[in-house]
Amino acid sequence: MAGPVVAAAIILPAAPEIPGIDDSKRLSPKKREELFDAVLDRCVACGIGIRSARFVDERGIVEATFSAMRTAVRMLSIRGYPPDLVIVDGFPIRGLDVSQEAVIKGDGLAASIASASIVAKVVRDRIMLTYETIYPGYDFAAHKGYCTKSHRSLLTGLGPSPIHRRSFQPVSAEFDDAGDDLE
Repeated sequence: MAGPVVAAAIILPAAPEIPGIDDSKRLSPKKREELFDAVLDRCVACGIGIRSARFVDERGIVEATFSAMRTAVRMLSIRGYPPDLVIVDGFPIRGLDVSQEAVIKGDGLAASIASASIVAKVVRDRIMLTYETIYPGYDFAAHKGYCTKSHRSLLTGLGPSPIHRRSFQPVSAEFDDAGDDLE
């Protein structure tokens, strides 16, 4: 309900030797942090793409996600490592001019996809920790902007912050009540 969309693209060496790599959703925050450092230490290149909550509201979550992914892949080329093939979790990235292979549930099957999911999740979590200090009271450090019961309760009590995705329920209901004072 709040915060940016973050995507990562990772190029790993042929034998990355990063024990414990898995889908970021199956890892504890502590393990993700450990693996984040291991991935960045061992990867050939890393690209990150970030799209704001405002971008999500203006263009939709799907376009925000694909845009962040295109940026992450483009960052690999900027760093001198243009990929010949992108292995992507789920569905092909619209508008990407690189050969792609979409792998359903790929973050549990491919080390490069799992590594990218870990990096993206840790980067987003760290951004939300920063937002915790900028917008105190929303407990972004705990729920990271996801639609938890406590987040919904805080949103009802405080109204939406500037980083809430106004196009998402239940934020849109709170935003309608709050007026346009968040611009």
